[in-house]
Amino acid sequence: MLRPTLLTLFTIAGTLTYAQRIASFNVDLSRPTNGLSVPVEIDLGPITALPDSSLQLIGPDKSPVDFQMEDRHMHWIIPGGAQKTVRYELIHQPRHHQPTDSVRAVADNGELTILNGNQHLLRYVYATVYPPAGIDTAYKKSGFIHPLWSPKGQVLTRIQAPDHYHHYGVWNPWTHILYKGDTVDCWNLRDRKGTVRFAKFIAVVSGPQFAQYETLHEHVAFHRDGGEEVMLNELQTVRVYRPADNTYLFDLTIQLNCATQNPVLLLAYRYGGVGWRATEEWNRDNSEILTSEGKARAAADGSKARWCIVQGAVGGDYAGAEMMSSPTNYNYPEPLRVWPLNMNGRGDVYANFSPTKDVDWPLYPGHDYVLHYRWVVFNGHFTKEKAESAWSYFTQPAKITVTN
Repeated sequence: MLRPTLLTLFTIAGTLTYAQRIASFNVDLSRPTNGLSVPVEIDLGPITALPDSSLQLIGPDKSPVDFQMEDRHMHWIIPGGAQKTVRYELIHQPRHHQPTDSVRAVADNGELTILNGNQHLLRYVYATVYPPAGIDTAYKKSGFIHPLWSPKGQVLTRIQAPDHYHHYGVWNPWTHILYKGDTVDCWNLRDRKGTVRFAKFIAVVSGPQFAQYETLHEHVAFHRDGGEEVMLNELQTVRVYRPADNTYLFDLTIQLNCATQNPVLLLAYRYGGVGWRATEEWNRDNSEILTSEGKARAAADGSKARWCIVQGAVGGDYAGAEMMSSPTNYNYPEPLRVWPLNMNGRGDVYANFSPTKDVDWPLYPGHDYVLHYRWVVFNGHFTKEKAESAWSYFTQPAKITVTN
């Protein structure tokens, strides 16, 4: 463990001051960032045992950098346009001010909203939402993201569209599931074969760099005799990073495990998993889709991809998101379900990473099955170069070298 040994002169809030330097960090950004911010983290456990309140992180311009601690892991965000190697100093000096929780998770009336100051980013709905009056109540749902806002405030998601009342913003049920000899469908709610619902929060965090919630979802099989049974437990974790440069990131992690001693077989089907029903403002004429393999919307469905950009004109601006899949995910690179250009006669937009589109996925008791995704949400036009950079730093985080 490194100990504070050197006295170093820093300028803190305009005042020259001496502090004990603990270590220096060199962050390798030699891969292109294309102007995007990069979240980084380092484990301080092997470096210092000093309490968090006595540590400061000093950036290359000798100014303090806000960070967030999580189990002795220090997190911060390097702004876009940084040099290929960025040097930071970790010093021992009580902070003059504690950073505020600028990225906040605020729960109210069945909704958990993530905000950066007063800027709305995304909302997780944990209350049960019913369909409009006169529509079958089988379409009721909880445990989904809506709205997903662009950095400038345009809404990018839609729920309960009349053509698909079971569509809920960003959500992740499975369609054809074999459980105890019967076929369950948690996607098409009208069939009353199953659903996915919110059970409880595990943890909710606010902070200067990110807000995060962990929630338990239950994947439920409805029996023909009117009973029900939880067949899968899902721990869903969503971490939303502080915005920068008209973009922000959020990580979506899904951990599945069998809720009983019976296996669950996710059968191959053309859609299932994390889906995004996009804003009703988008159609084939004012939006576009591009995949990591160079497929535009007309050819994207059924193709496999590492990432997928969906963007278009909305709310008097241009905005969208890049969905990214991790190489550790099942059936990676994952197949896509993308609606055709003639959907609903106007080209409504829907996109889905569906690892079971072309292959079964068996889940056995006593095992955890994890899917990792990252989204970049943006205003402006997102290029394939930006998309590739974002995916690169998602799958291979920036390397940090510690020096004395």
